[in-house]
Amino acid sequence: MRLNLSIDRSSPVPLYHQIVQGIEAAIHSGILEPGSRLDNEIDLAAQLNLSRPTMRKAMDELVRAGLLVRKRGVGTQVVSSQVRRPLELSSLFDDLSRSGSKPTTEVLSFSHIEADEATRKALQLPPGTEVYHFTRLRKVAGKPLALMENWVRDDITAIDEGALRSQGLYGILRAGGVNFRLASQRIGAMIANDYQAPLLDTGVGSALVTMERTAVDDTGRLVETGHHAYRADSYSFEMTLVQR
Repeated sequence: MRLNLSIDRSSPVPLYHQIVQGIEAAIHSGILEPGSRLDNEIDLAAQLNLSRPTMRKAMDELVRAGLLVRKRGVGTQVVSSQVRRPLELSSLFDDLSRSGSKPTTEVLSFSHIEADEATRKALQLPPGTEVYHFTRLRKVAGKPLALMENWVRDDITAIDEGALRSQGLYGILRAGGVNFRLASQRIGAMIANDYQAPLLDTGVGSALVTMERTAVDDTGRLVETGHHAYRADSYSFEMTLVQR
């Protein structure tokens, strides 16, 4: 695909960055759709009357940003735009809904069981306590985004599969009277295994972003704990760092 970009050689903005900005705008506006193939760097440089090193620098930055991918035998393609999620105490369902997306949820498993030792420790529960345990697949525009496993204490509100399909977990708990106060959260990475890969419609060994979270309400109760895995090509966390 040819690029119809306007390059201002009198601008103080570096030429390579103008290319980055132009391609980003084309991707976010839908002009360049996911899966679109771009001409090779030599042809693109010739089209825009730019040097090959300038074009390569721009393309490298877009690849690092996760907007383009280079595939042997295929060329350079646009990848799906990422869901960028701020690091705050909110649910994925709520964040997606606020951004204008229409998330859907498939409940893969659901049970009301006696908490095992790891769950009792995470939620500080006495032996014999029962919890809700469920696994969900969250999709956006029909495409898998996140595989989520959660354990929730059962003395707050009743939870069933129907509610989990139509609402976010935090929405259900807030309706049950929970006022979230804080959470302990760990973000990491892993590669997709034989179970995760087909559910997330990705290859075994593909990169996943992971999150482990335990949330606390304003009374000090540890309300829920969960392990989530997200497609790394479609999802990222954003954070602001301050110096103390």
